[in-house]
Amino acid sequence: MANRRCLHALARHWPSLRPVSTAQKLHSSTLNAFYSSDLVHFDFPPTSHYAHQRHFHSLNPVRSETFRFFSSETKDSDEEEDEDEDDGEEDESEEDGDRGELGNADTNRAQSPEEKEQEAEAIGYKVIGRVDPSEHLFKKWEPVFAVVQIGSHQFKVTNGDAIYTEKLKYCDINDKLILNKVLMLGSTSQTVIGRPTLLDAAVHAVVEEHALDAKVIIFKKKRRKNYRRTKGHRQELTRLRITDIQGIEKPQKAKVAA
Repeated sequence: MANRRCLHALARHWPSLRPVSTAQKLHSSTLNAFYSSDLVHFDFPPTSHYAHQRHFHSLNPVRSETFRFFSSETKDSDEEEDEDEDDGEEDESEEDGDRGELGNADTNRAQSPEEKEQEAEAIGYKVIGRVDPSEHLFKKWEPVFAVVQIGSHQFKVTNGDAIYTEKLKYCDINDKLILNKVLMLGSTSQTVIGRPTLLDAAVHAVVEEHALDAKVIIFKKKRRKNYRRTKGHRQELTRLRITDIQGIEKPQKAKVAA
């Protein structure tokens, strides 16, 4: 900031500090002597006094007047810092806009079914079809649990549970899914732990709803900088209903003697 103020002061005082060459001094002195001599007479009407002055000033290449630029607006150092921060924020917003345009160009590209299937498998699920109204998917509760991973989150589920995950892109309501990233299975008689997953295990689920989570307020502030930003966010969620857990022996109920 000090460098900027020095440059402004130098720009204001530069006309008075500018060096004048000897040739310009001699030329100006000869012109002044010529105009002040009695041999030269100019007859101007009294109404053209200002035109006469303008004419003589235009003939003189070296002007003794010094121009100073005044400003009625005074800016403090804090205001200048705020302007610099605003410029930085505008540059960051422009860069973010450019990145957003590039990201939109990538997302607008149509993906093939194979690419969608690979991306869904990387997240941890696979779509196997729609629910048939004649099917009886929901079974009675069984004493078996599983730990599954969907995206970056892990859930401990049993038969009949409902879980909320981040929105799954390539599935619709009433789609049947297989959650293939099973980390652990357990029952009353045994526990199976994967390294890191169990290849023969699978958890079946049905998509029930795509919804929005409660709004979260994001507030940012920088003190003494007049910087306040308030934003709201609602996370998109998908509700899954667990229908079956496979890959472990399920305990059988003991028959009651008559």
